[in-house]
Amino acid sequence: MKDLRFKALLDAQAKKPIPVEAPGHVLADYYGQNVFGRRQMARYLSADTFKAFCNVLDHGTPFNRAIADDVAVGMKNWAMDMGATHYTHWFQPLTDGTAEKHDSFIEYIGLPGGDVIEEFSGKLLAQQEADGSSFPNGGIRNTFEARGYTAWDTSSPAFIVDDTLCIPTVFVSYTGEALDYKTPLLKALHAIDRAATDVCHLFDPSVQKVYSYLGWEQEYFLVDESLYSARPDLMLTGRTLLGHESAKNQQLEDHYFGAIPQRVQAFMKELEFEAYKYAIPCKTRHNEVAPNQFEIAPIYNETNRAVDQNLILMSLMHKVASKHGFKVLLHEKPFAGVNGSGKHNNWSLGTDKNVGLLTPGKTPEENLQFITFLVNVLMAVKRHNALLKASIIHAGNTHRLGANEAPPSIISVFLGSQLSSVLDKLEGAECDEAIILDDKRHMKLGVAHIPEVLVDNTDRNRTSPFAFTGNRFEFRAVGSSANCGCAMIALNSAVAAQLTEFRHTVDSKIASGTTKEHAIFETLKQYIRDSKNIRFDGNGYSEEWMAEAKKRGIDCESSVPLMYDAYTSPQSIEMFESMEVMDRTELQARNEVKWDMYIKKVQIEARVLGDIAINHIIPVATRYQSSLLDNVYKMHQVYAPEKAERLSAHDDSIIEELSMHIAEIKRNVDEMVEARKQANVIISERSRAIAYHDKVFPYFSVIRYHIDKLELIVDDELWPLPKYREILFSH
Repeated sequence: MKDLRFKALLDAQAKKPIPVEAPGHVLADYYGQNVFGRRQMARYLSADTFKAFCNVLDHGTPFNRAIADDVAVGMKNWAMDMGATHYTHWFQPLTDGTAEKHDSFIEYIGLPGGDVIEEFSGKLLAQQEADGSSFPNGGIRNTFEARGYTAWDTSSPAFIVDDTLCIPTVFVSYTGEALDYKTPLLKALHAIDRAATDVCHLFDPSVQKVYSYLGWEQEYFLVDESLYSARPDLMLTGRTLLGHESAKNQQLEDHYFGAIPQRVQAFMKELEFEAYKYAIPCKTRHNEVAPNQFEIAPIYNETNRAVDQNLILMSLMHKVASKHGFKVLLHEKPFAGVNGSGKHNNWSLGTDKNVGLLTPGKTPEENLQFITFLVNVLMAVKRHNALLKASIIHAGNTHRLGANEAPPSIISVFLGSQLSSVLDKLEGAECDEAIILDDKRHMKLGVAHIPEVLVDNTDRNRTSPFAFTGNRFEFRAVGSSANCGCAMIALNSAVAAQLTEFRHTVDSKIASGTTKEHAIFETLKQYIRDSKNIRFDGNGYSEEWMAEAKKRGIDCESSVPLMYDAYTSPQSIEMFESMEVMDRTELQARNEVKWDMYIKKVQIEARVLGDIAINHIIPVATRYQSSLLDNVYKMHQVYAPEKAERLSAHDDSIIEELSMHIAEIKRNVDEMVEARKQANVIISERSRAIAYHDKVFPYFSVIRYHIDKLELIVDDELWPLPKYREILFSH
């Protein structure tokens, strides 16, 4: 291991940036070339099929078999012209990754054993069968009932990776339950469209559709491939389970927005070039706060497309990084003591009239619509606070939340002083003061200064997990490795349910004789009062806020397994079922999957930590201890007793300290193994996950403490693993 470490250091130092050839032509010539978008459809589909398919995409018109066959032929011809020989239904199982099974285009002509032809039908495009038991399913499918189905998601375009045509699909069981993220996401987006459009009709009856938009900011670490390979913990868990902080890490704040290292810039340049081919509109790249941490962010997109694009980009990141001698780390907390990596989800709503529903308007009427949607989002976060937290929490993200500029796991909303004062003014206003109707029956809201709240005029609060940033909400608590779909399902469903209730309440007031304007205003005033406890503009890290949040009734659960209970609370089940997003069975199954994934990730980390501690760290520490003992022995052979005692005192104290740390490591590893054994016999997934959280996981920090102390004591030439200073400052 020692030789491996120093060889890895030499390899890392020897690496030079790989020059990336400029594309040689303008962006428009290759942007989206790997995607079966409208430009490609217009070329490969007949005029009638192209028009019919565009109607399907734009207006949701019925999709008949004839169109599917024509689209399949055109898609195959395009793919083959691009060098594709295979196709796959590309779906998103409950693993935070993607899955695909490749089939070639070839089919027999006539009898089996004869010649073959390359074919692709509408039937193969629209639906395929997959193994429903081999992916996480939470007990929905048994091994002997393995059939599951993938079905084409027409709203997200097909694309090519290497020689394979990838068709975005949903993944459902034989009996129809969702086994993926895309199925409930599409249902949640339909729910938010329906509910938000109904509310928009209070202000503009001509609105036909409301879109949910997502702009993600992907943070990540780059580490040298050689150093990565010399760290078993990084290779097997994605994070360092041990390692003392570097003397210099991020405390000088000199990395953030600094000059991008040349080798990293070469990686970024190629990544953007490849991403543009998939119509991923990469806009921003920069150094993040921690050493060797970076960020890439695109222009926002419709939520379903944005989720797919993020998953494609994460795959591209790994592929491109290997060409440059890097490994991409998407774990939320790969290194202790420095920033972790999030994936901030910038979420907004907009109409088919190109009106942002979370954008302050220029007239009182537009501002009332803005306030309506803003306040309903506040109410959704208040009512489904625990669910939103459960949607972003997992074994990796729990290490990141609550420190080093990451938001806490208490979900509150930051609005900023200007917008908060507007809501406070509305809360205290009388209806007749706030709403005035002129001769043309135009409503004049007494908050006409809202347009001053521009995108750049709201301060940012890095300790807020859900912050308003001028024309959108930034859900900052989402983790770097996560599928954005998980958080977007919960958020869009919760807001859809809230908007549905709002419209029902307003309609009831109107039916009882209240004017529409007064019905809206009275309902908003009540919502402003009811949601006040969820608004917090202060320091989310402070102990005072933790205590205050409990007093306000905000969910403060800190146990990951217990957080998942929010999915199956009566409130969540009623909300998801009423919005027709997921039913009780699907929600219970997802919890089983989440508990199982938590158990397995902690279990793997425990095994890796125990192996490194016993088989790598203790032997090295013992070897160093032996060399010190040998030195003490030789001093006593050469010098008089008093002088030998004096000269060897330093070594004696180190030997004693080494013995203490070695003994503590061995004892705690043994106890951790025993705790794991006891947890493994528990039948209930939930109870086993709780046991891993409460009984196994606490040993990690104790064992790490003693190993990190040994790292400061043991001879550097003996230490077997690359250290933080070597990993974080190698470009």
